Amino acid sequence: MKSGLIFSKKITTVSPTYAREICTAEFGCGMEGVMRDRGRDLSGILNGVDYEVWNPEDPTLAKPYNVDNLAGKAACKQALQAEMGLAQTNDGPLFAVVSRLTSQKGMDLLLASLPELLREGGQLAVLGTGDGDLEAGFRYAASANPERVAVHIGYSEPMSHRIMAGADVLLVPSRFEPCGLTQLYALRYGTLPLVRHVGGLADTVVDATPENLRKDRATGFVFADASRHALGQRICEACALYHDKAMWEQVQRRGMSQDFSWNDSAGNYEALYRSLLPA
Repeated sequence: MKSGLIFSKKITTVSPTYAREICTAEFGCGMEGVMRDRGRDLSGILNGVDYEVWNPEDPTLAKPYNVDNLAGKAACKQALQAEMGLAQTNDGPLFAVVSRLTSQKGMDLLLASLPELLREGGQLAVLGTGDGDLEAGFRYAASANPERVAVHIGYSEPMSHRIMAGADVLLVPSRFEPCGLTQLYALRYGTLPLVRHVGGLADTVVDATPENLRKDRATGFVFADASRHALGQRICEACALYHDKAMWEQVQRRGMSQDFSWNDSAGNYEALYRSLLPA
């Protein structure tokens, strides 16, 4: 790999922020010196999403919806709650995880901050598989809070679509994330991503700060420190914003209006490849 990095004409990775991160000791895995030396030839191009596949107008959903008519999302939430055995309530946001259950994905931070999520009236639906201790932790949380926490250990793509449609917030508290795709799926479904400010997560989610909310730029929630406190604080803030229905819907629509299809990414790759052709 080191030889490839040194002798290649160009180097690409899957997000602009991650391209900068791998030039540091924290994320470079011992290759940061090489990456810094090749910095002029290093670029980050975001992954894209197939919006024909990840589509809230999917007729298999409980009630399809779109950015101009969000009414169906409530029916999708009710259907997801019923499917996963959660209480049929709209008193708080339904948080979701579709992920490998590993510390890299910040799942230990989520387990630690679960008391804040439950105290604020939230629910949690988890779909994933991973480290045995984390699987056990989520199973225990579900058994202790059967109407508030539901866990499906494994993976099902049809279920992942139903979760994206039915959840209010998608949790992606990763310690590192070169690009990430689930937050892009969530945006399309009007499910607000709550992410850590790393890699492609930082490049694709605009934090719901007061200024960004006022200027209609916010698309989700972002936190910096890989800590229970930082994640728990943003969970509480998401629960608070949820009760402002007009503002919540504004953020949903802004997220659904983002274009993370392959159109721009493919064009950027084409321009990069063309730059390598002889003049």
